[in-house]
Amino acid sequence: MKNYKFTINGNKYSVDVADIEDNKAQIELNGTSYTVELDMPNLRIPRPTATPKVVKITAPVAPKAAAATTTIPPAQTAPTNALPLKSPLPGTILDIFVREGDKVKSGQHIILLEAMKMENNIDAPKDGTITSINVQRNDSVMEGDLLLTIE
Repeated sequence: MKNYKFTINGNKYSVDVADIEDNKAQIELNGTSYTVELDMPNLRIPRPTATPKVVKITAPVAPKAAAATTTIPPAQTAPTNALPLKSPLPGTILDIFVREGDKVKSGQHIILLEAMKMENNIDAPKDGTITSINVQRNDSVMEGDLLLTIE
């Protein structure tokens, strides 16, 4: 299942795409399941392979607004000697204590995550260098979302 975040007319949405077959997709939008019809007649999407594909979907918008078309980028993969650090639970990023290129020690606080009205420190699992940061302050994240990569 892939998770995508959209901001439409200032409202943030979290969309999990479970399955796409023909021109229908099974999605979960902010916790509610839907079957949606894609704006692409007779669409045939092959089962996932090693090469990621880019899929265009039409997102719903409020009345009196133009339809928004969003391109979903292929998933990013971490280098082989890098350790991807993923969110342990859904929440909101309150603070990020590191920048790309910073050297960190195992156990060092690197992200502050608010989840269920509690602040949780996300610590570096190993010594290394921050090679990429995939979130910003105030981002909503789901369990398993990539936060950053340590090499």
